[in-house]
Amino acid sequence: MTSAPLLLRSGLLVPGDGQAPVRADLLIVGESIAEIGEGLPVPPGARILEADGRLVVPGFVDAHSHADAAVLDPEVQLAVLRQGITTVIAGQDGVSYAPGDGGYASEYFAPINGAHPTYRGPRVADLLASYDGRIPLSVAYLVPAGTVRHEVMGRTDRPATAAEREAMAALVAEGIADGAVGLSTGLDYVPGLFAGAEEIAALAAPLAAGALPYVTHMRGGYEHNAQVGVEEAVAIGASAGVPVHISHFHTPASEAERLMAWAQTRGVPTTFDAYPYTRGCSLLAMTMLPPALNAAPVGETLAALRDPAARASLRRDWFPQVAQNPSLGPDWSELITLAHTSASEHAWAPGLTLAEIASRQGTDPIDAALDLLLAARLDVNVVMAVHDQRPVEDLGRLIAHPAHLGGSDGIFVGAHPHPRARGTFAAYLATYVCERGDLDWPAAVQHLSTAAADLFALGDRGRLRPGAVADIVLIDPGAVREAATYEEPLALAEGIDDVLVGGVPVLAGGRLTGALPGGGLRAAPRRPGAAPGPSAP
Repeated sequence: MTSAPLLLRSGLLVPGDGQAPVRADLLIVGESIAEIGEGLPVPPGARILEADGRLVVPGFVDAHSHADAAVLDPEVQLAVLRQGITTVIAGQDGVSYAPGDGGYASEYFAPINGAHPTYRGPRVADLLASYDGRIPLSVAYLVPAGTVRHEVMGRTDRPATAAEREAMAALVAEGIADGAVGLSTGLDYVPGLFAGAEEIAALAAPLAAGALPYVTHMRGGYEHNAQVGVEEAVAIGASAGVPVHISHFHTPASEAERLMAWAQTRGVPTTFDAYPYTRGCSLLAMTMLPPALNAAPVGETLAALRDPAARASLRRDWFPQVAQNPSLGPDWSELITLAHTSASEHAWAPGLTLAEIASRQGTDPIDAALDLLLAARLDVNVVMAVHDQRPVEDLGRLIAHPAHLGGSDGIFVGAHPHPRARGTFAAYLATYVCERGDLDWPAAVQHLSTAAADLFALGDRGRLRPGAVADIVLIDPGAVREAATYEEPLALAEGIDDVLVGGVPVLAGGRLTGALPGGGLRAAPRRPGAAPGPSAP
């Protein structure tokens, strides 16, 4: 059934592509923008939405989201839409459900993505279909290279054979044919950390025909070792003939500028996302356990955690290295806060640091951390503060870089999650647009909407123009702010009360309308001559 036309009246439109705001009305017919202009007449039977002078912008695209399963939860839908996000890019860090039956990702990434309630495989097409008609926003998907490797090679720690590379590349090609918008790697995760650059380039080759991006959680560190990861990523992009996108690129702004300029000299379009927070969030096992235990099957890792001799060895040989981590240091137990555990006996602990948990249990932080992992079968994530807290000026400079795209790295699993899941896009607007002016409104739309829509081939999104998909957000610039904090991470963003997806109001008065026009978003064919997103200047 076709809905009546909708006239969005008296807004300050920020069209996209860096264009200056313009005061105008906007007419929507079906799922598309039909006309833009001042004083548009009201068509017969049309509905009217009064913008009342609010900013009207294209829906935001979260370039790095872990809402793969959580997006089916209405509470998460509300949290995302209240930030103006109308599309999330899932399948991040090389680990998600498809291809396969979802079992590997559901176990290994349980603290990050959780378990999908309906997907049972085997194809990307099946996963994308699991969203259709069930959600009010859109989910695009990256083929996760770690999941692909696990399907073909399990947790094997060796280079792939020629036949295995061919089998993996075939799974990637199938995912792209099913509508995936790129390929992701997580080169600190298992089994992605076992894959070399040549293998990854072979997997990325099917992206070239559609100019889809290779998206990477780089190998071996960001803040203190970014050059190694960027050089490998750009080499992969050059070999496969595809653009590169770097996930959660929280290196100092001056280093990001240098590396983005270097990537341009190599002829590889390179972008990155970075969220506006100084603390990170990840698997507790990634921080507390050595690579060998992270690479082992869960049962073997749990057996080691039960073994007094193995625990004594960890205490003697491994935890001194944790204390030497330049981001954490010897007081690491005071910098790591429990965000999520699936163990009911520790339901009291989220929101407390490891030092506080140890104190309450009458033990030390090492045993407290290992006991948390053992009780939850490794299903634990944490928020991590760091010693080298970067100033807001440096974050503003990083976010203002032309190659930056908006990405929350939002994790919705847990009783006390990182506030970035519910606050990132509102924080961009409140702090870096309204307060500091690192971005003006046209640039903000380019960073948070237009550039990502282009990079990930999301069709005619990211712009307000006749013929474009009517994913539209209304913003009160005087009220927009992130309410989520490290202490109260579940608070919803403010200042965005009306959102349309495909021309359908999905958020009205700050509440879900119950309409479900969203679903799995398949990569669209490139327009002739269209670029796959911005690159460093």
